[in-house]
Amino acid sequence: MVRILVADDDAHIRRLIAHYLEQEGFMIIEAQDGEEAWRKLEEYRMDLAVVDVMMPYKDGWVLTEEIRALFDIPILMVTARGESQDKLKGFKVGTDDYLVKPFDPLEMIARVKALLKRYRIAASHVLHIGNTKLDRKRLEMVIRNESTTLPLKEFELLFVLGSEEGKIFTREQLIERIWGYDYEGDERTVDVHIKRLRERCAERDTGFVITTIRGLGYKVEVTT
Repeated sequence: MVRILVADDDAHIRRLIAHYLEQEGFMIIEAQDGEEAWRKLEEYRMDLAVVDVMMPYKDGWVLTEEIRALFDIPILMVTARGESQDKLKGFKVGTDDYLVKPFDPLEMIARVKALLKRYRIAASHVLHIGNTKLDRKRLEMVIRNESTTLPLKEFELLFVLGSEEGKIFTREQLIERIWGYDYEGDERTVDVHIKRLRERCAERDTGFVITTIRGLGYKVEVTT
């Protein structure tokens, strides 16, 4: 079961967050200040931390820095502060996402689930799509025990598409994720790599297809 730390000195807010997350099946460990939160982190294996900024003994910014230094878990910062400078400081010390009070509980749940999904994909070296296994360490595509080593960019492209099966990625999004923000080449390089991937997968029982969404981009669809 996913275990989530909820650190907030406001008991009402803390219980509200815990209540909605528990309804989603998560196990919640509560802490009423930064020091207690750190003790809980040392005592339990946490999968995610929800951290309030303004807490006694150790504020959320310090706690976030310490978590980031020792633990590879997502952090959602929850605060009454909405100013851009406070958000910037939060991201600078290592928070993954930022939620301003008062917040919609459904939005909070959605953000928690998105962070958990993102970290599991990022932390995983292996991804399964249909009948295909992608091994990030080896840049290897294994289809029903038949192995093929892919060029780096082709592998990363398929890994990104497959990690969020069914989601449409624009060419611009794929360029930014794989080639970087400073890439100065033509976006059509994505089309070239997609074509090569399709050729490699042609007539093989991959269990997925790469679908072109006209005018938008590409997505992976599982067929088995």
